[in-house]
Amino acid sequence: MGIVAGLDSSPDFTRIVVCDADTGAVLRQGYAPHPVEGPDGAGRPSDVDPQAWLLSLGEAAGGGLLEGVQAIGVSAQQNAVVPLDAQGGTVRPAMVGGDKRAQVAAADLIDALGGREAWAQAVGCVPQAAQPVTKLRWLAKNEPDAAQRTAVLLQAHDWLVWQLLGRPVRRTTDRGGASGTGYWSAAVGGYRSELVELALGHQAMLPEVIGPSDAAGTTPEGLLISAGTGETMAAAFGLGIGLGDAVVSLGASGSVMAVHPAALVDQSGMITSLADATGMHLPVVTTLNAVRTLRGATELLGVADLETLSDLAMKSTPGSHGLVLLPYLEGERTPSLPHAAGTLTGLRRESMKPEHFARAAFEGMLCGLADALDVLRGRGVEVRRVFLLGAAAELPAVQAAAPALFGAQVVVPQPADYAAIGAARQAAWALGVSQGTLDPRTPPAWPGPAAQVLDPGEELAVGQAVRQQYVSVREQTHPTAFRS
Repeated sequence: MGIVAGLDSSPDFTRIVVCDADTGAVLRQGYAPHPVEGPDGAGRPSDVDPQAWLLSLGEAAGGGLLEGVQAIGVSAQQNAVVPLDAQGGTVRPAMVGGDKRAQVAAADLIDALGGREAWAQAVGCVPQAAQPVTKLRWLAKNEPDAAQRTAVLLQAHDWLVWQLLGRPVRRTTDRGGASGTGYWSAAVGGYRSELVELALGHQAMLPEVIGPSDAAGTTPEGLLISAGTGETMAAAFGLGIGLGDAVVSLGASGSVMAVHPAALVDQSGMITSLADATGMHLPVVTTLNAVRTLRGATELLGVADLETLSDLAMKSTPGSHGLVLLPYLEGERTPSLPHAAGTLTGLRRESMKPEHFARAAFEGMLCGLADALDVLRGRGVEVRRVFLLGAAAELPAVQAAAPALFGAQVVVPQPADYAAIGAARQAAWALGVSQGTLDPRTPPAWPGPAAQVLDPGEELAVGQAVRQQYVSVREQTHPTAFRS
C-alpha cells in the first residue's frame, strides 16, 4: 500500500516513525526535543507557544525522513488547549499539562453544574485541573480580555493537523481527543457546547469530529493527513489492544485503561470515560501513587535505586511476612481519599527487615492498581490480558508479583514510542480507505509488539491471598473508601 508516518508531539519532544503501511514495520525514525524552557529555566511550563511544536516537528523530519511518505497521522499531548482569535491567530500561549493554577477553577466548575454526578452524566468525567474545560474557566477568571477574544478552541493535535494542511477553513479533531476536553460526551458522541459557555463565558467554534478512518485532508503536495488523536488513544492503537485487554501504566502515578464497547457513566468520578481511536471506548482509572511508592521506599531504606529495591524485595516472599502497605502517600484518587496518608500494618519482630518492607512496597503499589482494575471489572469491563507499561515494568519484583495480583496474563512490551506507531497505523488506515483497499470499520492488521508474556499459573492462589490481605487492611482502615 505504501509508506506512512506517525508523529508523536509529546510535552517534551517530537518523535516520528516511518512505517510500511501493510506490515507496520518501522523503516526510519526521527527525534527532536521541543525548544522550550520552564518559567524559571527549569521544569515544564504551563504556557507554551505552539510554534515550538512546529519547530520541533521540522527538526525531527529533517534529512529527508519523510521522503516517499503518502500519509501522516498526528498524535499529541492531551489537555493542551490552543485558544485562537477569529483570524486564526493564537490569543495567548497554549495552556498545557496538569496546570495547578486551574485547581480552583475545577472546583468552581463542579459547583456551577451542580456537582460531580452532574458532570459524570454530562460528559463522562469530573473536571480536573488539567482538562481544557477547566483551563477555559481559569482563563475567563484571570485573563478576561484573552477569554473574550477567543473565538476558536483547538487541542494540540488539532492545531498541528490544521497547520500541516495549510490552515484551512475547516478544522477537525477525532472522538478520542474530543473526549478528553470536558465538553464532548463519549456517551452521546457530541459536544456539550453549553459547557464551553459555562467555562469561557461565551460560545466558541469547536473542530468538527471526524471518524477514526477519515482523512482530515490532503496537502497541496498530495500528502494525506489522517484524523489524528491524543497520545493515550494513539498508544493504545499502537499496542493493538482490543476487547479483553487493559493497560496499566506505571509512572509516578498510575493509570489503568481498557477497551470497552460502551461509554461508562461513573457518578463517583473514579472513571474517566474516554473514546479510543477505533470507534470503541477507553475508560480510564487513575491512581496517585505508583512508582512514587517505590521511590519513597528506596529513600527510606537508603538503597541506591529501584533495581536494588527490586533485588531486595525478591529476597522476601509473597505476603511480605504479613506487612501490608496502603500506598496513599499523596492522598489517593482511587479510592477517593484526598487527605489520606500511607499505612503500614503487620509489624512484628520477624517482619521488621528491609526485604519485607521492600516487598510490601511493590505489593502495595500493585494492589492499589488492582483496585483500579476492579473498578473497571465492577462495571462489566472484561480483563483477560494486562499490558504493563513504564520503566518499572521491567523490574523483576514487579514481574514476579503482577500476574497473580492482577489475576490475569501480563504482557510487558518492549520499549517503543507506541503513540507514534499508533499515529502511523491511523495514517495507514486512512490511506487504505482512500485507496479502496481497507474497510473504514476495520483498521490495518499490524502485528502486536514484541513482548514478554507472564502468566499467573500456580501462583494465582497465592497472589489472590496477598490481595485479600491488602483488601482487608484497606477496608478496616478506610471502610467507606469504595462505597458511595
